[in-house]
Amino acid sequence: DQPIAPHTDPGLELLLTAAALCTNARLVPPDSTQARWSVLGDPTEAALIVAAEKYDLDLTTLNTNQPRICEIPFESGRKRMTTVNQLPGLARRAYVKGAPSEVLRVSSRIEVNGQPQPLDDPWRDRIMAQNDEYARNALRVLAVAYRDLEENEPCTDMEQVERDLTFLGLIAMFDPPRSEVGEAVARAHSARIRIIMITGDYGLTAEAIARRVGIIQTPNVRIITGAELAEMPDDDLKAALQAGEVIFARVAPEDKLRVVSALKDLGQIVAVTGDGVNDAPALKRADIGIAMGITGTDVAKEAAAMILTDDNFATIINAVEEGRGVYADVKKFIVYVFTSNFAEAVPFILFVLSGGAIPLGLTVLQILAVDLAADLIPALGLGLEAPEPGVMQRPPRSQNEHLVDRALLMRAWLWLGPWEGFFAIMAFFYTYWINGYCCRFAPLPGAGLLYALATTMTLTAIIAGQVGNVYAVRTDKASTFSLGLFSNRTLNYGVLFQIVVILAIDFIPPLQSVFGTAALNGQLAIVLLPIPFLLFFIEEGRKLVVRRLGHRRPARAPTGD
Repeated sequence: DQPIAPHTDPGLELLLTAAALCTNARLVPPDSTQARWSVLGDPTEAALIVAAEKYDLDLTTLNTNQPRICEIPFESGRKRMTTVNQLPGLARRAYVKGAPSEVLRVSSRIEVNGQPQPLDDPWRDRIMAQNDEYARNALRVLAVAYRDLEENEPCTDMEQVERDLTFLGLIAMFDPPRSEVGEAVARAHSARIRIIMITGDYGLTAEAIARRVGIIQTPNVRIITGAELAEMPDDDLKAALQAGEVIFARVAPEDKLRVVSALKDLGQIVAVTGDGVNDAPALKRADIGIAMGITGTDVAKEAAAMILTDDNFATIINAVEEGRGVYADVKKFIVYVFTSNFAEAVPFILFVLSGGAIPLGLTVLQILAVDLAADLIPALGLGLEAPEPGVMQRPPRSQNEHLVDRALLMRAWLWLGPWEGFFAIMAFFYTYWINGYCCRFAPLPGAGLLYALATTMTLTAIIAGQVGNVYAVRTDKASTFSLGLFSNRTLNYGVLFQIVVILAIDFIPPLQSVFGTAALNGQLAIVLLPIPFLLFFIEEGRKLVVRRLGHRRPARAPTGD
């Protein structure tokens, strides 16, 4: 834990030299377009270069003194990368970095105080114990080794080059999760979204990171390595996915496809992230393939259904919340429209059932005034509604759920619609009752000024009900007051427009002649004023009952979607 002066430890200098030369990343200095250093390439490799630079090892100088001759790229199967560099003179040296277990497997010596020694079992156990200790602290660990090649030895033969290596040491680095990831994971869990980590990292490292950000919440977790997964039948894989929390570590990108397929076979909705070419099949197979916008390859982006422009996991959870909000807004829109449709149908039903003794409470043009004018902007305002509180505490909806489902129809046609229709038809009858037809429902006159007043009352009562309705349906279960009653400015302007429209239709003579309306006096208008408040609080009461019943029910287990 103490600072180390540059060029004071030959062993450390060789370790950092090997690590820096066995990279393809580059550090980009500040310039006129960016104020900070940036990375071109893999961030892990960039960390190795930064460590070397801090030890006063300049990468440009290293590459000049030891130019690269060959490269054996990293492969997920062998988990190593090798470069062959020209030393001064005719000598060549292979530098290898990779997973500690894989580098140890092809190493036969270890450099101690500048001298190679046999890499016996006690040394191997000691190295792996140190690796595990680093991993438990959520550190990503790489091993570094080298070998001097013989004069005529080919540098591109992987099996020939990566053998009898001299082990140099371990490099541990901390790749801290973004500060917002922990909160995003907690929000995902509350929304019944299961998160499964599939990583190329060492198992203990993966577990430590998963626990740090809250992906793993139970004491016991099963870690399945790529080697175990390769030997595991599909039925066992499905059983493991259903048994509890699981991490897939040291797996290849191709293994994602098996995991995604198994989850889909279990009937779950699967979203998967990826950035490499080999991630493309899994991205294509998932219900929602999410490619990284910054680090993702073009192949991954083409295969994905969504591109994450900031490579931030929290953005995915924000998108889930927005998606749920949009879906809910569409349902609110439908409930709002269906409510007035039901209320508009009530006068026609009474007309038919009475054989014409009860005149039509609405004319065709009055219905069009509601549907094509008064309701239009408030309905659009509902489409701009922010997600209601609690939307991320609900389980994912079923794949078989329809947009217009039974609950929506019951809310619109068995609750809000009947109430609005009741208020409208009572306003219609009230007009007759105070004008000489007291307590009579039929027969009633279907023409003249009295009829025009009655239809005007029906029309205005429906609009008044829609004013209360549009505020009431802003939420499904939460109280509208939790959003702020007038927080949706577009909706507020829409309601003002709605009021202006009905006043114009009721009181401007040219519009009266078009829509068959008549100016209402105070005795009639006063009856309409409570309707918005009545409908609003009737729906608020329903939501209160739903919330209380919901609190009494046991919480549903996560669905794994």
